Amino acid sequence: MSDSLESLSRKMGGARDLASVVRTMKALAASSVGQYETAVRSLVDYYRTVELGLVACVRHNHAAAFSESEGNEAGAIGAVVFGSDQGLVGQFNDVLTDFAVRTLNTLPGEKEVWAVGERVHSRLADAGLPLAGLFTVPNSVAGITPLVGQIQIEIEGSRAKGKCPHMNLFHNRPGPGASYQPASQRLLPLDEQWRGALTKLPWPTGNLPEVLSGAQPTLRALVREYLFVSLFRTCAESLASENTSRLVAMQRAEKNIDDLLETLTRNFNRLRQTSIDEELFDVISGFEALSVSESHALSI
Repeated sequence: MSDSLESLSRKMGGARDLASVVRTMKALAASSVGQYETAVRSLVDYYRTVELGLVACVRHNHAAAFSESEGNEAGAIGAVVFGSDQGLVGQFNDVLTDFAVRTLNTLPGEKEVWAVGERVHSRLADAGLPLAGLFTVPNSVAGITPLVGQIQIEIEGSRAKGKCPHMNLFHNRPGPGASYQPASQRLLPLDEQWRGALTKLPWPTGNLPEVLSGAQPTLRALVREYLFVSLFRTCAESLASENTSRLVAMQRAEKNIDDLLETLTRNFNRLRQTSIDEELFDVISGFEALSVSESHALSI
């Protein structure tokens, strides 16, 4: 064998150290998946409440209430793509980038893209999309709110300049089991198509809704909450998917390391047994040679 006992021993030690790191990262990923999935579930009822508030505004005054929410329909197509800053996530960024590029290529007009995460940012740049900015991926649920605030500022600044009346979100959404799939959401504009979808939502009670404080102030507050919750949920789903992908990658790495350790241990034991056999053979050969020599000396 080309490896010595010392070499195999070093490789086994390195594999055990790597296995310890992988187990730690696996535990962190599993813990992170739980907290982000909890954050997503906690938004469901609140999102539904905001949505019903918007339904009330639509039914209260369909045309006037949304007159200020309409924007200039001309301009570039804006997009925010939620990826990752860190590696060890398999095809997480590649799958998302391919989906975003295919979807944006079907839309007419110029594009303006913001990336959340350095790794997806580099892949979008390689794909030839015009990048307007880069955001850092939050490392906890508490970090999502500041990120959403930064994104909202960028979107409002761009829309104020008449650049991006249309805004789309792209992210990976958790799927069944330990899987994820790319998804997109049309965030802006809040146009007739969006209002039409709202009017189709059923009201949960038999009483008709009524806006007490005036349509415009209520609308502006609800629209702000709608945009905030939409961005927050998208980011939380992306982070849950990222850590799910990392967890799966760590599980594969753990299995590969276990297989490697098994192979190294088997080779080490075989080589050690071969070394012991060779030493025994040398001892026996030496003993036999010594016995022959003594017999020869006695015969003389």
